[in-house]
This record gives sequence, structure tokens and C-alpha cells, in this order.
Amino acid sequence: MATIDSQLDANGLSAVSRVAVGSTNPVKIHAVRAVLERVRADIRVDGISVASDVPDQPWGDEETIRGARTRAERALAATGADLAVGIEGGLVQQSDGSLHTCAWAVAVSADGRVATGGSLAMPLPPSVAAAVREGLELGHAMDRVTGGTNTKQGAGAVGILTAGLIDRQRAYETLVTYALAPWLAAEWWR
Repeated sequence: MATIDSQLDANGLSAVSRVAVGSTNPVKIHAVRAVLERVRADIRVDGISVASDVPDQPWGDEETIRGARTRAERALAATGADLAVGIEGGLVQQSDGSLHTCAWAVAVSADGRVATGGSLAMPLPPSVAAAVREGLELGHAMDRVTGGTNTKQGAGAVGILTAGLIDRQRAYETLVTYALAPWLAAEWWR
């Protein structure tokens, strides 16, 4: 098995000096930075405000992925970075009418490679689901139900609903790592 250092030589991350995140949300920026620092501490990670072209509360995996990809593509175009990452959270309605979360990360490189990683399927309590169905974005619904403020730039719904075992940043780190898999283990994508 190759070491991380030898994989970097073959996968192009060795040439990456700047990564743009398609958001100014500190949780998203810190998630991307935390993943990349495990591989290369010298990669610069910056957030930039870009439109996702999906509603503030995306519904379904397809719409959520489209928002993440749009964020990544626009961040790459606006910054000239070597690589860009878009992260988008959404909701999926189950056949029984209940809701669960979904979240997706899309990585886009300057050489045209695109990869998607996702997960974070977690059930929502009925009070939160009702607030979302009334038209609130999940973060605002969590604020209303919990009496908190700006939870989406902190622990997020995942942090609150898992009693702090997983916070939003750690959940996003997993998605970002999945999206970066073709760069992290490039030998399998040749």
C-alpha cells in the first residue's frame, strides 16, 4: 500500500497550492481545511461567496448535488484556484412522509476533474420537519425549535440532534474526504 506522500506524487495534490470553498460559512471552510491539512498543511484554503442556484433549502439529492457543484464551479472560476469544493445540505422526504437530511460535497479541479461525495442521512424530529415544511431553511428551523441562534454556522442540526457526538464540521469533513477520493487515491481512478 502506498503512503500518503507517494500518493501525492501521483495524484496531483502535490501541485495544488490553493483551494477555494464555494461559501463563506466558517464551518464549510474549516471542514475543507481540516481534511487537506491532514494531507498537506501548506495548501491555502479560502472561502468565497457564490450563488448555488438552488433554493436556500434544497430538496432531494439531485437538487442538493447541483447546488454543491455550482458552488464549486463558481468558486473555481472566480478565484483561479487549483481546486474548488462546494458543500450543500438538503432534505429528502421518505416514503412514510418523514424527513431526513442529506449533504453533498463536489470537488472540481482546474484540469476539469469532478467528483462527488455525500452522506449525512439523519432523521429529523417532527417539530423540525414541520418548521421546514412551513418554508424555513433547516438552520432557521433548528433555531426556532431550540431557541438557538445561527446554529448552521455552529454545531448545526447534526450536532444538536446527535447530542454533540457529531458536529456539522466533522460531518462535512467526511463528505469532503469522499469527494477528494480521486485525488487522495488516484491510482484507482486511472
